[in-house]
Amino acid sequence: MPMHPPTVGFDLDMTLIDSRPGIKAAYEELAVRTGTAIDAGLAVSRLGPPLEHELAHWFPVEAVPEVAGIYRAIYPEYAIAPSPAMPGAAEAVAAVRRAGGRVVVVTAKHGPSAELHLRHVGIEPDVLAGQLWAEAKAEALRAHGAGVYVGDHTGDVRGARTAGALSVAVATGPCGAEELRAAGADVVLDDLRAFPGWLDRYREGPAAEAPGPEAAEPGTPASRA
Repeated sequence: MPMHPPTVGFDLDMTLIDSRPGIKAAYEELAVRTGTAIDAGLAVSRLGPPLEHELAHWFPVEAVPEVAGIYRAIYPEYAIAPSPAMPGAAEAVAAVRRAGGRVVVVTAKHGPSAELHLRHVGIEPDVLAGQLWAEAKAEALRAHGAGVYVGDHTGDVRGARTAGALSVAVATGPCGAEELRAAGADVVLDDLRAFPGWLDRYREGPAAEAPGPEAAEPGTPASRA
């Protein structure tokens, strides 16, 4: 018998949206406005941690808060329109809805910027919690009863495990499948296109969790962390 309707958490950058084109454009504009050399391509190759972590690579620590304010002010103009949904994102959210569940987006991104991105790609979560990274994501996951958290970064895995949620990782961001498994992901999928099928099997219980081509050891607790 299928389990009760799930509450599923999703990360945003490189999980639900491909924000690399938009963030790259925002960093390039930030470089112009501040007169500081920024390797925007390098910056977008390591998305996941909070903005301030990345800015500290390019600016003195004492300047980071002011520069972060400039970046967030220009972000809506430069970063939203170029950033599409990831393949399978809409279908993954729809799968949760079809199961009668709730969608909670938990991201390290500034909340208003995250809301603009979601609106742009037509994804409407039940809850959006911004500016939470790694273990801190557990605060929102617990508060909203998320039993599953889907993300692309080892920080997302840590957040899920801290919350006591099942960690479903997608190898669509800066962390490869083996790195995600080593961090303790319970399930590793190639991308979100595999999520609806996995969710169906997960809700049917362990007997339905036969390994398929789209998932690496689905539903098996990762003991390799």
